[in-house]
Amino acid sequence: MTLTRWARLVLAFVASQAALATTGWASDEKIYKFSPVNQFGIELTASYWNPIIQYVSSRSGVKLSLKIGRTSADTTSYVLAKEVEFAFTNHLFNENRRQMGWKLLVRRDYPAVYGQIMTAADSPVTDLAQLANKEVVFPGNEAFIAYKVTYAHLLEQKIPVKVVFGGNHDGAFAQLFSGKAQAVGVNSQLVDGYARRENKKFRVLWRSGPFNDLALMASPSVPAADVKAVTDAFLGMASDPAGAAIIKKVSETVKLEPFQSFIPALEEDYASYLDFHRSSPDFLK
Repeated sequence: MTLTRWARLVLAFVASQAALATTGWASDEKIYKFSPVNQFGIELTASYWNPIIQYVSSRSGVKLSLKIGRTSADTTSYVLAKEVEFAFTNHLFNENRRQMGWKLLVRRDYPAVYGQIMTAADSPVTDLAQLANKEVVFPGNEAFIAYKVTYAHLLEQKIPVKVVFGGNHDGAFAQLFSGKAQAVGVNSQLVDGYARRENKKFRVLWRSGPFNDLALMASPSVPAADVKAVTDAFLGMASDPAGAAIIKKVSETVKLEPFQSFIPALEEDYASYLDFHRSSPDFLK
């Protein structure tokens, strides 16, 4: 691990621990770990989620602390190892993981997102077929929309590519624009934010069907009363001026259009995920 990566991990940990310290929680209080998939670099992920979970902790009386890994796959490994109790993810919809019993709670009211395969706007690549035997970068092997959906399409089209992982979307974008990869698999929701932050332009080569946004989910180990308190705090966030201000601020931090509110996440909202897993290659499930 490079010094820079280590420094980023320390920054994220310090930010999370500082959030705990400022609330004055007693050392014997139950503190639940919350792991959101790394859609951005570690610092941005922490900057986005820490204000939200501090707000939810304050309103619900249920203490949450951030736990994120170096990559999105690392963060998901915490969920699979039962090291965390809440997650913001779309990595738990294959049949084996559904049997773990994680419960859907809420999602942001963003429009549906798409898997996209993209190049830089000035790239000579204008067609998927031109990617044959070239490097294509993805955020990580757990990234459902950005990797599993997009790579499955390349396999279906019989376009062999050299798979590269960037650790998260920002890392994947960086490899594209540095010339280390000729295309990138992405979640469409995150492209505009990166383009605004870094002043970059893209060309879309392919787009999938729609998928709903990631969901907040709770482990079956969390008592029902705590699950309800956390859910209610998320659902009430937009109607509270303080909560609405946080939604606006964190969205600005990552240069995304603010979502309006958290809304209930229902099983039928994720039917397209289940459909994908029924028909995808086993190694992408």
